[in-house]
Amino acid sequence: MSATSDTPTTPVVTRFAPSPTGFLHIGGARTALFNWLYAKAQGGTFLLRIEDTDRARSTEAAIDAILAGLRWLGLDWDGDEVFQFARADRHAAIAHELIARGHAYRCYMTQEEIAAQREAAQAAKQPLRIRSPWRDGDCGEAAPGTPYVVRLRAPREGATTIDDRVQGSVTVQNAELDDLVLLRSDGTPTYMLAVVVDDHDMGVTHVIRGDDHLNNAFRQLPIYRAMGWPEPVYAHIPLIHGSDGAKLSKRHGAVGIEAYRDELGILPEALDNYLLRLGWGHGDEEKISRAQAVEWFDLAAVGKSPSRFDLKKLENLNGKYIRDADDARLAELVAPRVPGSDVALLTKAMPALKARAANLNELADGAGFLFAARPLPMEDAAAALVAADGATLLAHAHAALDALDGWDTEQLEAAVRRVAEEAGVKLGQVAQPLRAALTGRKTSPGIFDVLALLGREESLARIADRAAA
Repeated sequence: MSATSDTPTTPVVTRFAPSPTGFLHIGGARTALFNWLYAKAQGGTFLLRIEDTDRARSTEAAIDAILAGLRWLGLDWDGDEVFQFARADRHAAIAHELIARGHAYRCYMTQEEIAAQREAAQAAKQPLRIRSPWRDGDCGEAAPGTPYVVRLRAPREGATTIDDRVQGSVTVQNAELDDLVLLRSDGTPTYMLAVVVDDHDMGVTHVIRGDDHLNNAFRQLPIYRAMGWPEPVYAHIPLIHGSDGAKLSKRHGAVGIEAYRDELGILPEALDNYLLRLGWGHGDEEKISRAQAVEWFDLAAVGKSPSRFDLKKLENLNGKYIRDADDARLAELVAPRVPGSDVALLTKAMPALKARAANLNELADGAGFLFAARPLPMEDAAAALVAADGATLLAHAHAALDALDGWDTEQLEAAVRRVAEEAGVKLGQVAQPLRAALTGRKTSPGIFDVLALLGREESLARIADRAAA
């Protein structure tokens, strides 16, 4: 953890700034969550900026998915979302102001000259740092119409230190920095310039992002200083790895947030809770409510080491949230996953269904028997249970159940127990063929709950289908 404490003296403003070249993934969702929580914990503001300057790869579908994913996770932003591309003129104006202040310059280096510096750096086994002869204006005047880029005149002497709220104090020698491009030769702004201008104009006080951007902070700070703008507080959080410690990939679960919602059947509050615990903790607390998270969250508790994403742990936590979830809400979520389902019956069945389910798909799978048409399809293991002696026991059970005046679980249990006693077998030897006949499966919710949920008519019809004549 960082040894540097964070006690804001001005209103906190954080932001999440995804690039819409792909959907919202796990790492981005956690970054958004940490920014949202820190702003709320400090009574501040959380903003959203869509960094859509890569026009070739940015898509409306990705933008829609990002916005939908954030809303699904309950990460509402303050005000309207900002689109970076729409602010290109503002970015360019700052580049020209930097030229006027002497902190940037027009660079007319050709591609051949840049290639020569790259080859020299490779031959010396050194990182490429462009050293432009135009930096100090000693190359005379360029011919009118000669293409140029605008470069920042970065400091070359001394060092820059960032007191990062997660990484601690980090120092880079200024000689290691190069004169980054602010405007391309076509006049369009670069990412490095646009981010700084947007963060300043949006009043961002805390930049919380992945530690793969830590090097960018050292390149961006000179822009703040050249413009005389307040510098943000930086907090660079470690990236997320797979359960095997390798870089997170699709095989670990690095897919868009919508896949967790639609394909894996994860509840948003469970994913929020799991993401919160990836790199942050509060004692031994595992299940943390949104209100608790806002109360407890601080940057000092964010660890420096990469977190490990484990889908099994996420599903285990999701199962706990399912068991605590409102039955009617679960029924609405599960209904689209069960053909021919009825929300009212699903709601009634939910207490029995959710006891062992780890996700909405398992809830839907467990509920399928309620809406299956006769003759009920049978799994092989279930078919074996209703053969021979099982069919005979089913016939006795059918007679006992058919004679009941009521159909509540107490009467149903008493009747089935009598069948077992009269046959001289254990209760399970009657319950197992009953389960198979009623659900087509070897496993299901409690057999008396199954009978009650299916009702008298349907239960007796399914039992009769498998009972010995």
